[in-house]
Amino acid sequence: MAIVSEPIELTVDDQSIAGTLLSPSPKLPGILFVHGWGGSQQRDLGRAKGITGLGCVCLTFDLRGHARTESQRQTVNREQNLKDVLTAYDRLVSHPDVDPNSIAVVGSSYGGYLAALLTAQRKVRWLALRVPALYWDKEWDVPKSALNREGLAHYRRTVLTPADNRALAACAEFAGDVLLVESEHDDYVPHTTLMSYRSAFVGAHSLTHRIVDGSDHALTSEACQKAYSSILTNWISEMVIGSRLENYPHHSAVYS
Repeated sequence: MAIVSEPIELTVDDQSIAGTLLSPSPKLPGILFVHGWGGSQQRDLGRAKGITGLGCVCLTFDLRGHARTESQRQTVNREQNLKDVLTAYDRLVSHPDVDPNSIAVVGSSYGGYLAALLTAQRKVRWLALRVPALYWDKEWDVPKSALNREGLAHYRRTVLTPADNRALAACAEFAGDVLLVESEHDDYVPHTTLMSYRSAFVGAHSLTHRIVDGSDHALTSEACQKAYSSILTNWISEMVIGSRLENYPHHSAVYS
């Protein structure tokens, strides 16, 4: 959060001396959560409540084709779901307490892919991607559920660059701070995909890569859920909350 600096004049013995009044910005960081395919906002709500307690405004939502609109599961496509994310982002930024220059996006799996695409169209300062999936650029308007699963599995095992994929191209242009979280035993998003994302963030201010030991794609066990929550909350605290105490950018760092 930025510090507001206001020049003032102090009158002493009929003379004027200069001063500067510093105060914390009244605006709060905003955090947008984007769930994965087949999920809902319910899993995000617990983490969002904890992070809201740190002094952030959080927004969770259900992508079309999920929860109340599950009847659209077989017809919704990636373009429509990206519009969902853009609409949610705009709603968050419009909140009177949110600092539009301090927005974090937290995306999981399909939601991580959409979050990466979002950064090409909206201003994002912090980007947290848990097991972000990759999809080929073709068939953009085809229902997401109709995409060939075996073909996608092969695609994700292929080393890809920003020239090969629009989500990775967006990552290459991203200049903020990044958290990548990988599951050790992921059957859907392999290590190769995480490395394609990691390699794409050539302009990131900082990059943190964490692996949840013993976890599957969905973080099925309660222990893995807690481990991810701890990773995310600690990173949010360092990046988002820590920025309030600084009147200058924090040092870049790469962790592995």
